[in-house]
Amino acid sequence: MLASPLSRSSFRPNKNQPGNETMLSRLSRHYFCSISPQPWLFVGLGNPGDKFKGTRHNVGFEMIDAFAEAVGIPMDMVHCKAVFGKGFVNGVPVFLAKPQTYMNLSGESSGPLAAYYKLPLNRVIVFHDDMNLPCGVLRLHHNGGHGSHNGLKSVIHNFRGNTLFPRLRIGIGRPPGQMDPKAFLLQKFNAAARERIDAALKEGAYALEQVLSKGLTETARCFNTDQKYKHIRLQTMPT
Repeated sequence: MLASPLSRSSFRPNKNQPGNETMLSRLSRHYFCSISPQPWLFVGLGNPGDKFKGTRHNVGFEMIDAFAEAVGIPMDMVHCKAVFGKGFVNGVPVFLAKPQTYMNLSGESSGPLAAYYKLPLNRVIVFHDDMNLPCGVLRLHHNGGHGSHNGLKSVIHNFRGNTLFPRLRIGIGRPPGQMDPKAFLLQKFNAAARERIDAALKEGAYALEQVLSKGLTETARCFNTDQKYKHIRLQTMPT
């Protein structure tokens, strides 16, 4: 089961600890092209600016922030048009990115990032909102299409049409009645939905830590089973 809270002791970037300052200072392109284990790149999709903070379309950004806070990676750089952070989690190098290109051009950041560090696409996980899942339900997949998600369309385009990259889908539910989906995406969560999303962020961050230690296949198998039962429980509940 993957429902345990995150352990903050798993990542120790404290510069007072021997070797950490040296390790962090060597996070260069040349270093990461040859390091073992191979790095992961986590990309959260969203729109920049306070106007969009807390909206449904920005849960990809929120997942990056939740994971970064949990493992102690500061998001204090800008790289390839993204707010960027880098560090180690249990000895595994990780890059975190929040593209600042606006959602529909997300690939203009994620594509160059993957290319810069010469990462195979199976080491790039994209986090995005998904209206096809109930609010607060998550899914971790090895690959897939764009599902009419404009951010994913841009990412796939900048990956030269390649769809073989993992995704963490974050359910936000469907718009009520005849509401315009675009307006729904740019709305903030109500209190009930916010509670579900906050719980999902913790679950997702824990699952991502498991990916780093156990691998994607094993983590996805356990995590998606847990989320399947959550889906059944939540799909008929209003938000």
